[in-house]
Amino acid sequence: MATLKYDQELVAIAQYASSKTFIPTAEALTMVHHCLFDSLACAVLATKVSECMATISPINSEVSVPNGSRVFATPFIMDPVQSAFAIGTLIRWLDFNDTWLAAEWGHPSDNFGAILAVSDYTSRIALSTGKAPYSMADILLRAVKAYEIQGVLALSNSFNAVGIDHVILVKLASVAITTELFGGSKQDIQEALSHVWLDGNSLRTYRHYPNTGPRKSWAAGDATSRAVRLALLIFHGKQQGYPSVLTTPKWGVKDAILKGNPITISREFGSYVAENILLKIAFPAEFHSQTAIECAIKLYPLVRSKIDQIERIEIYTQEPGKRIISKTGELRNPADRDHCLQYIVAIALLKGSLSELDYTDEVAADPRIDFLRNRMMVDEDKQFTEGYYDPARRSIGNSVQVFFTDGTSTEKVTVEYPIGHRRRRAEGYPYLRQKISVALQSGYSPLRAEKLISWWENPEEFQRVSVTEFLRVAHKPLIAHSDCYFK
Repeated sequence: MATLKYDQELVAIAQYASSKTFIPTAEALTMVHHCLFDSLACAVLATKVSECMATISPINSEVSVPNGSRVFATPFIMDPVQSAFAIGTLIRWLDFNDTWLAAEWGHPSDNFGAILAVSDYTSRIALSTGKAPYSMADILLRAVKAYEIQGVLALSNSFNAVGIDHVILVKLASVAITTELFGGSKQDIQEALSHVWLDGNSLRTYRHYPNTGPRKSWAAGDATSRAVRLALLIFHGKQQGYPSVLTTPKWGVKDAILKGNPITISREFGSYVAENILLKIAFPAEFHSQTAIECAIKLYPLVRSKIDQIERIEIYTQEPGKRIISKTGELRNPADRDHCLQYIVAIALLKGSLSELDYTDEVAADPRIDFLRNRMMVDEDKQFTEGYYDPARRSIGNSVQVFFTDGTSTEKVTVEYPIGHRRRRAEGYPYLRQKISVALQSGYSPLRAEKLISWWENPEEFQRVSVTEFLRVAHKPLIAHSDCYFK
């Protein structure tokens, strides 16, 4: 009986994930280095949100996990499945981590939840038996691969078009990398990847009116934890894979989920995604709105004293921005508001700024917000859409213009590339430094914050650090005088 061959897309992903010869570009390594510390900053800020901490806290705090995975920015030590959930949720909770936009979109740093949980767990076991742990150079290499798998698949496959949430790509990337971190082979990775597709995967319902809710803040953490669970089932449980899960007529992904459209890989796996990743460093809001916020802040000095004289506000955006975050009507919770283009622009026009606190019920009660929202027109600018999909540009353009009741208007302000884009990296670096430094100093003792910031500012030194050392510093043990480690 002939052995059933794996779908070629699974083979390509597994080959890349298991490659021992792949060398990422220096730019890609630099960017995932920044993204890791940016993710840590996001996690620290999320620990200040009670709903987030309630979501990730262990069910039984008295359970001890020998060689368990440490959840950075918290005192928690968990098994790697739960740790992946907690880290992934902390990174994603405030919608402030890095972003990738294409036919599908998502946040590749979500994968750090799985990568850190598994690498810490396996490294602590290795140390207990006299073996070497993973270094941060090893971790950053895996991060480049995770970014590439998620991002390249997003280039030509639109899961949102059939109602499937983008976290399926987090699960795929995380399962490929964590299976390899556990010691799995190319064959093991293929098998684990097939199980991701068998899961069926999440609907986007929780991201859209009228059901928008906080599940979108832990959906990626859920995907990373499921990836680790599947990797364990394959590597330790010796479960079989399902080779033609994508292409089997009627029952495969192509027919059953994607309405006859095949999964495609439009470019060879390399370092492209990490090189072009979008850092969200200025505003905690859905990324399609980032340049609209900049436009509104530029207009703030011209409109702040004339809010009650505004007749209409014209916003032009990319097609995905109009489709995903243009919302009218009631906004029921913070998760609804940070994905509403009109709400976000209204806040920026009213305050000349935007922070995570602007989505609370208290701020949303300001009647001026709905006054402005009701005067907004949102439409597509086809040139913005073309730039959005152009692989050489990857712009995320928006424009905003305000018209007054006396017949006058502001200029039409346009911003095509947000701070954090590859074309504005130099301009964005001071914002990134402020975001990371302020967050770490607010969440750690001075000694721990100083060490973490030092590692961020010295990438070559950091790559020589073990993952267990990094997480020992980034962890927050409850033991008194825990900073004696640094003396």
